Amino acid sequence: MRNIVLPELGEGIKEAMVAFWHFKEGDRVQEGDDVVELVTDKASFNISADCNGFLKSILVAEGQQVKIGEVLGVIEARG
Repeated sequence: MRNIVLPELGEGIKEAMVAFWHFKEGDRVQEGDDVVELVTDKASFNISADCNGFLKSILVAEGQQVKIGEVLGVIEARG
């Protein structure tokens, strides 16, 4: 299992909002696929899958705020 975590964003940014999930739970993802889009008061960005597998769970819904280091979802790694 691989956690999708909100990374350190710099510039004093402490949180972001989940804007859009590009996949649904159970969908197959490939390493490098944009999985979730996040928005801060300064920019929007995507977090990509770091492995091949399936999006096992979404822990933070669209429209919710998350803090740096929080787990957004989980990828079940499979070749």
